[in-house]
Amino acid sequence: MRIFNIHSSGVTETDALPSQPPPQGYVWMACTRPEFETMQPQIQAVLQTLCGMQLVDLHVSDLLNSQLPSHYDYTSQYDILVFRRLAAGSAETGAGSGPGDAPAQPAVRRHGPPVLRRINTSPVGFALFDRVLLTVHPADCAVRDAYAAKLLSTAPADPRPTGSRVPTSPADLMLRIVNQMVDGYLDLRRELTRQLDHWQAELLSPRTRFNNWSALLEARMSLHHLDEICEDQRAAMQDWTDALEAWPDADTPAGQRERDLLKVRSRDVLEHIERVVHHVRRLEQSAETAVQMHFSVQSNRTNDIMRTLTALTAIFLPLNLITGFFGMNFEFMPLIHHQAAFWWTVALMVAVAIGTGLVFWRKRYLARTGR
Repeated sequence: MRIFNIHSSGVTETDALPSQPPPQGYVWMACTRPEFETMQPQIQAVLQTLCGMQLVDLHVSDLLNSQLPSHYDYTSQYDILVFRRLAAGSAETGAGSGPGDAPAQPAVRRHGPPVLRRINTSPVGFALFDRVLLTVHPADCAVRDAYAAKLLSTAPADPRPTGSRVPTSPADLMLRIVNQMVDGYLDLRRELTRQLDHWQAELLSPRTRFNNWSALLEARMSLHHLDEICEDQRAAMQDWTDALEAWPDADTPAGQRERDLLKVRSRDVLEHIERVVHHVRRLEQSAETAVQMHFSVQSNRTNDIMRTLTALTAIFLPLNLITGFFGMNFEFMPLIHHQAAFWWTVALMVAVAIGTGLVFWRKRYLARTGR
């Protein structure tokens, strides 16, 4: 567990659970899900000391649930936000690690290119109090460590009250962490775009035979799964924004400005999620369109081949007729005993073949479809 005391004059980190409210600023307690499960009584006691109340049992279960989708809930004293972030490795499939619990089973390994294996997610829970932010992360969460390092590098804080790089409140800190998680989705979309563009080029190339159908199907399923994740994220952030609008107005201009900055940051996070949703849906449509175009091209190629074969068959039909005519077993036939009959017949057959071929060429029956 990592514990930070954040205030206007700087950021300090400690290993001991706080026993009294900080003289200024607020406290950020960041723990992993197994730590939260093991140290739940101590954490609840600290929340009782600092905030005057403990987490509700249902919210504790939500924070321990590694399969919970993104959602928002609230009480009169605190707010709960669960937000799914991209997992560095395999996504968790259970709470695990707790006394008496079965060990968590690893997630099913994804096939296909490495970019598809990154579309695994794990929930991060936020319990937001007036002067305490409790976050519950997966065991391998790089978001916590990355933002903690960024936070410690900002001390001492910028002395300007409205432009400080240190989060001014637990809500501000929560939104900044969420925004960092959403940026991970924005980075992922670039890799997905490059991979799908590569597949589209293979699908439409006339000189290659596309064989990655299983990987393409996995990509479409992953995109659909990512779309559902982003929809849950958007719904959770929209609920948080609506609740933020219902907060009473601050008593001071500085407090009101801080409230306005929270609204601006919340809308910015929503806008980032909207961009991810829009891009994922565009990739889904693009992949579907590429598959349809691939089969259309294959159908056109088949039609070209059948048209050419049909034209060649039509050219040889008169020749078969001529050979069949002279192959009849009659005793008396025109030219049958003439010395030049063979050459006249060959010349006629060549003339008929050339004439029929020219007619078909002018009608573009033998022309190749332009690509």
